[in-house]
Amino acid sequence: MTDNPAVTGTLARAPIITRARAAVALMFLMNGFLIGAWAPKIPEFASRLSLSEAALGLMILVFGVGSIVMMPIAGIQIARLGSAWVTRITAILVLPTLILLSLVGSIWAGAIAIFLFGGLIGAMDVSMNANAVATEKQMRRSIMSSCHAFWSLGGLLGSATGGVLMAWLGVVGHSLLVTFLAAAMVALAWPMMLLDQPHPEAVKDKVRLPMTPLPWLIGLVALFSMIPEGAILDWGALYFRNELGASVQLSGLAFGAFSLTMATMRFAGDLVRDRFGAVNTLRFCTVASILGLLTAGFATGPAMAILGFAIAGIGISNMVPIAFSAAGNLPGMAQGIGLSVVTTMGYSGILVAPSAIGFIAEHTGLAMIFIGLPALHLVVLALSGLARHADRAAGGGH
Repeated sequence: MTDNPAVTGTLARAPIITRARAAVALMFLMNGFLIGAWAPKIPEFASRLSLSEAALGLMILVFGVGSIVMMPIAGIQIARLGSAWVTRITAILVLPTLILLSLVGSIWAGAIAIFLFGGLIGAMDVSMNANAVATEKQMRRSIMSSCHAFWSLGGLLGSATGGVLMAWLGVVGHSLLVTFLAAAMVALAWPMMLLDQPHPEAVKDKVRLPMTPLPWLIGLVALFSMIPEGAILDWGALYFRNELGASVQLSGLAFGAFSLTMATMRFAGDLVRDRFGAVNTLRFCTVASILGLLTAGFATGPAMAILGFAIAGIGISNMVPIAFSAAGNLPGMAQGIGLSVVTTMGYSGILVAPSAIGFIAEHTGLAMIFIGLPALHLVVLALSGLARHADRAAGGGH
């Protein structure tokens, strides 16, 4: 008898697509769409506020600080209100922020707007992940990877259409259209969301930050899974140009190959996890990422590096979704609290790592960065047994 309830199949599962699953997928799509739509607006935002590169860097840091400040607050509110209501509230509050970012005319107003945008995007991120965990429990099947795939799809749609829409509608017109489309997604998802309000008496002892090591160790898994993702995003193209002698056009394939395999594997990841269990899936993904990063780091030309980043995408694709599922299913802990710890730790890696990598790369070169990053994944392998908590969701209860 296996100890992995996701593999046993002894409990009846819901159909693959349910109203609750469609609702949470729409929320992920909407969140990614807003982030994607913001990316092509950044140059105009910097120009309007006369920001230097250093000042723009600080503004982007303010976005990250907003997320890190508001993610734990979201976790506490999830414990009190349930993830569905916190997702709905944060989704409504974040809708006007993109318009605000398109209208601000001073640096201080811009800083406040970007803090709110980053904070509410981050808070919604925690709550929609918590709702995905609750939906996994109800359905008794994994859905987290495909939710993250919809987030990636939203980001792609937002970023790919941004330039064209801004040229056609103007900066404010683009923001109004994006906000309208995002609001439509929220309106569609709103009535279908799985309500998971906890019992108030069960919440009182669970809203403080956890003193047990378990969520922090799973947070380390998320952190060490996301740092290589951030490194490829921020430094992949530069590595291609400066150290592999690739053209500008070819350099874009670095992140393109990574994104394509990551999105594809995220749509497949839930079926893989339900078949093989979260621990085995995490271990396979981690080894694949290690092989991909080493292939990219030791590459003698762009083709080998593209292959390496594509393999790394296959690996990294499902590492973070599994960590988030595990965080939402920790025994004796309100799921919003565990998730807020893990998401905050994970996303801080995306925020802090790029500047640290830049500093190290000045002395070592970027090839050595990609060769060295697998050391972080060795820690993930050492902690991979903790992924068994992710199977509680698909296994149907505690």
